Amino acid sequence: MKRLFAIALILPAPVFASGFERPIPQPQTETAEFWFLVGSIALVLALAAVQWLVSRR
Repeated sequence: MKRLFAIALILPAPVFASGFERPIPQPQTETAEFWFLVGSIALVLALAAVQWLVSRR
């Protein structure tokens, strides 16, 4: 009975599977580039602040 149940679970699985669709990359917008720049500058400033705090000890 356990084998029959296991076979019943395995057999219909490929029927419900969908084909693989490659993701299409989206173009980078100017807004996204601006916020990436802001985030990058903030990260560099935060790293500089941490280095300054650690060097004072």
